[in-house]
Amino acid sequence: MRKVWPAARHAFTVVPVSNYGEGMPTEIIVRGSFSTYRPPERATVHATLGYEGPAIEPVYERVVRDLDAVKSSITPLHDPDGGPVTRWSTGQVRTWANRPWNNEGKQLPPVHHASVDVEVRFSDFTALSRWVGGHVTDTGGFALSRIDWALTAEHRDELVAQVHTAAVSDAVTRAQRYSDALGLGPVRPVAIGDAGMVARPPEEASSPPMMRAMAARGGAPQLDFSPADIEVAMSVDAKFVAGEG
Repeated sequence: MRKVWPAARHAFTVVPVSNYGEGMPTEIIVRGSFSTYRPPERATVHATLGYEGPAIEPVYERVVRDLDAVKSSITPLHDPDGGPVTRWSTGQVRTWANRPWNNEGKQLPPVHHASVDVEVRFSDFTALSRWVGGHVTDTGGFALSRIDWALTAEHRDELVAQVHTAAVSDAVTRAQRYSDALGLGPVRPVAIGDAGMVARPPEEASSPPMMRAMAARGGAPQLDFSPADIEVAMSVDAKFVAGEG
């Protein structure tokens, strides 16, 4: 299910700077916003290797054996610059035990568990599908937790700058529209900030910018990955004055 985020609120306030005399400037406070979408360029696979059984030794050994197989499959694909795997890591093997209860209220013998987390970042989504599909089929303890989709750092920064500029432009357009409706003439900016920094007290401010994307959930061998485009959204608050002449 795609995450649905609330749309930015577009609020404005028109405040007379002074109650005395005609021709005094009027404050116009607006919120400008902009969002755009781009296809993801990177995907990070989050997977777990895990087993359980009546004795810890065979459970632990199976996890270690699967981990060796996963590492061996990643090594020839790993190239930080060229991909298809640009980065990967594994956690420590965790072990624990618990004693379950049956439906008659009797506590059963201990069940031992072992697991380890694996993260693999891909720049080639076809290679990602092949890699995940191979382990879902051939590696008994492999479970896909999720896939995080992202842009490259360079393109993300470029896009944030573009969206930020467009949000400011939207604020200017909105302010001028209100000024024109009131017959006040051109607007002049006097303050601008992140959403909440101008229109509301700073302690209530929201964090810019926002990036959102669908995460593909695992658990079943569904390998037709169709990531949603990544949304980059920005809102700014700005204060203008008009009618100064």
